Amino acid sequence: MVVFEENVRDVKLKSEVRGQKSEKKPLPCISVSRLQASDLKITLMTKLIFATNNQHKVAEIQSAIGNVFEVVSLEAAGITIDIPEPYDTLEENASAKSQTIFRLTEQNCFSEDTGLEVFALNGEPGVKSARYAGEEKSFEKNIDKLLSRLGGVADRRARFRTVVSLIWQGEEFRFEGISEGTITGERKGSQGFGYDPIFLPGGSSLTFGEMGLDEKNKFSHRRKAADKLVVFLRKRGLKSEV
Repeated sequence: MVVFEENVRDVKLKSEVRGQKSEKKPLPCISVSRLQASDLKITLMTKLIFATNNQHKVAEIQSAIGNVFEVVSLEAAGITIDIPEPYDTLEENASAKSQTIFRLTEQNCFSEDTGLEVFALNGEPGVKSARYAGEEKSFEKNIDKLLSRLGGVADRRARFRTVVSLIWQGEEFRFEGISEGTITGERKGSQGFGYDPIFLPGGSSLTFGEMGLDEKNKFSHRRKAADKLVVFLRKRGLKSEV
């Protein structure tokens, strides 16, 4: 099993997104741990494009970062394209999405890719979490398939893993968040989205599906990645209004 460090390792960026070739060179990916605050000149900005139209994700990220900046969805930014996720790792998919939006807008932006990794299933559904039961992205069917695959399996350990790709002034930075837990035997709760009703985070007696957003943020993988994003921006001069 791969051990992930707090700062995601550098990964060579791909300049191709499913049949779309770009003549521009790949953006450099810089390890956050090696970058000093003095390396970048920061201009205060209040909006940051988030490469998604998933309003649940927008709400979670906005809740996590407070008033550090305003998260703007693709639709709110007037971007109507559907960005594919063709790669085999969360890192590559997150990078592809943020690069695509940056090349369209030339504005600072970020994206994320998240996977549920179940130990007994060798990391499934992983990078294919949204399409686990087919291209229709039905999370009801995804949950049914996962529970069926785990039928009779004693080891229910799993983790949510989020990788955020931020493009800031033309350079890419990545942040990782992990939530360890277990898969329940049945759905519990109707809050959240995706696999939330069957994921029980460590240290809690409630599934994500039984939690409100404030409670979920105490355990959330997405919140942990967002916190690292906020620390990065604050070190570079972007101040919170709260």
